[in-house]
Amino acid sequence: MMQLRSLLALATGLALMSLACHETHIDYTLRTGEITLFDDLYSVSIVDDQHAVAVGYYGAAYYTHDGGESWRQGRTDTFISLYKVSMGDPMRGWAVGQRGLILRTEDGGETWVRQPNLKEKEGTHLFGVAAIDGDRAWAIGEWGTRIYTDDGGKTWSDHSFTVDESHPTFVWLSPVQQDMVRNGEKVYEDVGLNDVSCLRAPAQNCWLIGEFGYIFYSHDSGKTWNKATIEGSAEMEPIYVGYNELEVPEDRQAGIRAFSQEILPEGHLNVAIEAVVSAEEIQTFGDPTDPFELFEIIEARCQDVRTLIENAGVDSARVRLRSQPPWDFEDYLEDDPDFLNRYLRGRLAERPGMRVRVIQNPILFSVRFEGDQNGLIAGLGGVILRSQDGGQTWGYRKIDRKQALFAARSLSGRAVAVGEKGLIRVSTDGGDNWREPKGEEFPELFTFLRDVGFEAGGRLGLAVGQTGRILRTTDAGHRWLQVLPPPEEKS
Repeated sequence: MMQLRSLLALATGLALMSLACHETHIDYTLRTGEITLFDDLYSVSIVDDQHAVAVGYYGAAYYTHDGGESWRQGRTDTFISLYKVSMGDPMRGWAVGQRGLILRTEDGGETWVRQPNLKEKEGTHLFGVAAIDGDRAWAIGEWGTRIYTDDGGKTWSDHSFTVDESHPTFVWLSPVQQDMVRNGEKVYEDVGLNDVSCLRAPAQNCWLIGEFGYIFYSHDSGKTWNKATIEGSAEMEPIYVGYNELEVPEDRQAGIRAFSQEILPEGHLNVAIEAVVSAEEIQTFGDPTDPFELFEIIEARCQDVRTLIENAGVDSARVRLRSQPPWDFEDYLEDDPDFLNRYLRGRLAERPGMRVRVIQNPILFSVRFEGDQNGLIAGLGGVILRSQDGGQTWGYRKIDRKQALFAARSLSGRAVAVGEKGLIRVSTDGGDNWREPKGEEFPELFTFLRDVGFEAGGRLGLAVGQTGRILRTTDAGHRWLQVLPPPEEKS
């Protein structure tokens, strides 16, 4: 399933590595106060220059009340992995994780209390949480999950992405699910949301990201969400063919090859191909009892474009054939008599041909803003996106590696991105250009770093990762030192 990719990318791989690092005989029930076992950390929330909380594998929660100089272990009373933490103020905040787990702290991370919610009952994994203040927060996760609280987490209301009859995937739902939609019941969209971020009150800006290049922004603390756009894609003019013609005209083939070469090095870009037919073709070949000749026309047109693109070097895994013929349409007709007609209406165009477009399909892991205009997104394959208009539009920025970047943060023109296998990149122009850090800027690492952040005042920064790793800066990110594990306990 689609949502499993988010789970695998965000958690499972790291959890498996963590299992290999831990001795199975350790009594975790004794973990509180002093940190004696350094669990993988996935997220950090910095409230001010004194207070921060980090969470991670096996229910681990660390907190500091002295600006990150010393850390203690909070009591979560759970062994369930926590993927994200967000504090609304120095004392109050939330952590979320596997199987819908939501924990609440009201003492700066020392103790945590489970908060029942709809997604816990459904067993839905939660990947992100953003506190607006001590009472309001958004949490997101797999299956399009978006839930909201305005009473400190006593209740959570469901605002998840759902499928309605106009949704492009509606025709592919099972008959039972289609009936649920018609009856007004919720059918969740099959998309994983990986992170949500909100500026603390009184600001009202929020952002959320996920699979398939999903990026949304809100200017009213999440009451309404708007879809953002990613700029810089290659596009193609429609390819027109004659009546009952199946192949790309010769005068368009060179253009397709050039288009393919343009996107070839951009591994985050996929290609969507769909065929359209004329009213005359539907009338001639689209017999409602035997539409298979029309289906063959639609499929052949898509396949001809696909062959040209793949022959130009684009991997077949990056090519998507959209709105392919429903060869088993008869299975749907009893429960949905208009199924075939609706499909054909979707394929109808004034002129027959093929449409080719770029799918902005990066897997995105984290989104954070410095102020209400400047934001960075980090993702799979070394992807970094930057926005300078509050998250309405985003543009790609390049680094020199294709490894996963899990987080990127900016502060006063300086930016830091962290990822797998010790990957760290820094920028001195807000995230437009990136370079490898110099020796005195970061300690040498070979382990994952999963999150990085700065407090609003600007000088304190923290980065967290594998085996309880915590790095700290007190000069706005120019020089980072390792705090945990202590130098004599480095692993």
